[in-house]
Amino acid sequence: MSKVLVTGGAGFIGSHIVDRFRLAGCEVAVLDDLSSGRRENLPSGVVLHQMDVRSEDAAKKLVSFAPDLVVHAAAQISVRRSMDEPLVDAEINVCGVANLLSSASQLPTKPYFIFISTGGAIYGDQDTFPAAENHAIKPVSLYGLNKYVGELYFDFWNRTSGIPFGVLRLANVYGPRQNPHGEAGVVAIFCELLKQGKVPTIYGSGEQTRDFIYVTDVVDAVEALAKQRKHGTFNIGTGKESSVLEIFRGLSAEFKSSSEPKFEHGRAGEQQRSVIDPSHARNVLSWSPATSLEQGLHKTAQWYSEI
Repeated sequence: MSKVLVTGGAGFIGSHIVDRFRLAGCEVAVLDDLSSGRRENLPSGVVLHQMDVRSEDAAKKLVSFAPDLVVHAAAQISVRRSMDEPLVDAEINVCGVANLLSSASQLPTKPYFIFISTGGAIYGDQDTFPAAENHAIKPVSLYGLNKYVGELYFDFWNRTSGIPFGVLRLANVYGPRQNPHGEAGVVAIFCELLKQGKVPTIYGSGEQTRDFIYVTDVVDAVEALAKQRKHGTFNIGTGKESSVLEIFRGLSAEFKSSSEPKFEHGRAGEQQRSVIDPSHARNVLSWSPATSLEQGLHKTAQWYSEI
């Protein structure tokens, strides 16, 4: 049985990853400070270590658990917070990575790492659509910059200590368990408001596009990379652009709402188009998304309706 450590494992994406490895019969441990994750997201039989990824305790736990696989999903994910509190973002998204890699380098048998990174935030204002992995790196937020710096740390420790790793650059992930509060994804926010009979606000024209990918398709990619243990960087998205208005209309139909959205001025610096090319993951990992946007919105709306 494989030993798997998932950082951020009580969060939205992390908890779905935990579910998958637990279902596969792995011994799974979770490292999460519960600043945004929830204990109730975790299945029975999973040990939760409530720790900050920057802490000495987290470094020691990685060494004592000695996992075969580490999925590093813990992160500060708010673009806005990264600009308002740049040191906090760097401490979590860069120093947290360095802390784990430094401790892993002490192990005689190095675990394979999967680093959960970002697609749209790293590529920034795109030159080509969809963006492949070799697209210019030009983030427009410190969140995107620090996730890329995290990737460079993985490359450094691979070259100097032989720690094997793969990077998954995710598109806009949505699905059950996503927190609709704070700077959450638009799908979660719309679901929460429409469920309550409230009218969502759209900032800008609503024609701005994103690449929306359902959370279990992301987990499929994590599982494929974990099995094959490839070295490389892979975009995990659909390669299709969907507008915010399309999301609103699809979810309005799910919640049987006839209300029109409110429109406010667009947010400064917001990307108008973002979509990533998943061809490399399809060719190397034999992975492709299995959930259409219509199916994913239906499943997500159903989950929010039942909680």
